[in-house]
Amino acid sequence: MNFIKRRIPALDWGSTYSKSDFRFDLTAGLTVGVMLVPQGMAYGLLAGVPPIYGLYAGIVPLFIYAILGTSRQLSIGPVAVSALLVLAGISKLAEPFSQEYISLVILTGLLIGVAQTTMSFLRLGFLVNFLSHPVIAGFTSAAAVIIAVNQLKYLLCIEFPHFEYFYETCGYAAFHLSETNLLALGLGIGGMVLITVLKKINKNIPGALITVVIGIALVYIFRLDQKGINIVGGVPQGLPMFILPEITWHNIKLVLPTVLTVTLIGIVESIGIAKAIEAKHDYYQVRPNQELFALGISKVVGAFFQSIPTSGSFSRSAINNESGARTGVASIVTALLLSITLLFLMPLFYYLPEALLASIILLAVKNLFEYKEAIRLWKIHRGDFWMMITTFVITLLVGIEIGVLTGVVLSVLQNTFLSSIPPMIVLGRIPRTNYFRNVRRFPEAKQVEGALILRFDAPLYFPNADFFKKKIRKYVNESEDIELLILDASSILTVDSTGMHAMEEVLHFLKSNGIDFYISGAMGMVRDRFTKAGLMRQIGAENQFMIINDAVSAYLTRDDDSVNIWTKLAIQANEEEE
Repeated sequence: MNFIKRRIPALDWGSTYSKSDFRFDLTAGLTVGVMLVPQGMAYGLLAGVPPIYGLYAGIVPLFIYAILGTSRQLSIGPVAVSALLVLAGISKLAEPFSQEYISLVILTGLLIGVAQTTMSFLRLGFLVNFLSHPVIAGFTSAAAVIIAVNQLKYLLCIEFPHFEYFYETCGYAAFHLSETNLLALGLGIGGMVLITVLKKINKNIPGALITVVIGIALVYIFRLDQKGINIVGGVPQGLPMFILPEITWHNIKLVLPTVLTVTLIGIVESIGIAKAIEAKHDYYQVRPNQELFALGISKVVGAFFQSIPTSGSFSRSAINNESGARTGVASIVTALLLSITLLFLMPLFYYLPEALLASIILLAVKNLFEYKEAIRLWKIHRGDFWMMITTFVITLLVGIEIGVLTGVVLSVLQNTFLSSIPPMIVLGRIPRTNYFRNVRRFPEAKQVEGALILRFDAPLYFPNADFFKKKIRKYVNESEDIELLILDASSILTVDSTGMHAMEEVLHFLKSNGIDFYISGAMGMVRDRFTKAGLMRQIGAENQFMIINDAVSAYLTRDDDSVNIWTKLAIQANEEEE
């Protein structure tokens, strides 16, 4: 039963669900629903499909996630970044808004779901850690710029050819500004101003929906559609039908690069939002691998009901949380509201101007442009700043997929580089204490005469094993009258075979130079592996200590047979366990 509850979290919170919970969930679900109607249509347009497909993405996936997701406030559905990634990848294969294009987009959603579900079963949620925060900030900032540029054709009401790179779109817009429909531009700017003002009055006011209603009324009353304003036009009415995606090996190979890109970014987005909201609550825990399962299944099932790829939404999740959502019932209410809209209200959106949908998207992606994060990183960590800027520039100049790949490579290289040159610190005793600290950070710390005490702050494994050897040789060669080297191993969490070879070479180097070797604070796993490799015997049981002070005391009293500092606990090891 516990296994079933872990796979279906709704059974857990559902057993204690109350009327009070429902009141909060109803309010939150309706609030997010009225926000999702215009956003869903806008993000459908952004993804290169008719707006109705953006609304389809707000029904079945929400039902599935509400039951299987571990976050009780995360609101999934169509989002700007995923829509842009889909457009960037699939528009190279087919013309946006064509039936072939729509089929490939839905297949992409299905395969993303399969990939995320598979990652869940293989417990591969940790892979998202290969994208560092500066890289994500750089990518999302570039995505915000690309999204904004892509909306120019709707905001200016100019026909744009399809361009692969954003700067080509910018150039075309600059040369054709004279063709701008000022009415469309006025509607778009007016829409952004109205939404912003309403949000400042009260952030729970459905500003986007109110703006859409006003825009539809203006177009209808003044017949602006006859004055060059592009409108959504006829939108299909009714719930999405069950349709099998067109699955062929040829199409799978075509969309695979986009699938991999959207899978990675979607996981980072969704789990990142879920974790951020979880920190504000203490009555549930987000489990990344279960989140992958919920996100994956919601996409798989959604694809059979014509849903475009979905992800966690920053803005809607924040509204859902602030409106008091207690459980996944809030998402079910949102999905029901969209279903009612599709069944009965779609004719009302006939005169919806595309310029207003563009204004909704522009405001939504404004917060994705993380210029404040760039300023912060410049002040606190220049390396991370340049990682962010590099990802940002490459994504803009070369494209979304290359930008994401660059981000992954940069994150891996950064991690590998930092792992290969970890801190190796010289320690000294703080006067009148038993504390040993970094002699550079604590000028009052005094080195023990005749002994060199080093602390290695990293796992001892293949990326840094050579550095470990060279650094010890360097310190020994620079020191005078050294009789003993004490290695504080308390920060060495693990060791691999390359690390053990490096330790053997260090022992040989010290022995050939007539220098004794003590080790203190070795972790259990390190002791276990040293024992299996015979290193414990080479070091000598009597040369291993629990803490640095014991090692130093043993050295200072080495000629006094009446003093016994050593304890057998220092060599405790289990050869049976890894």
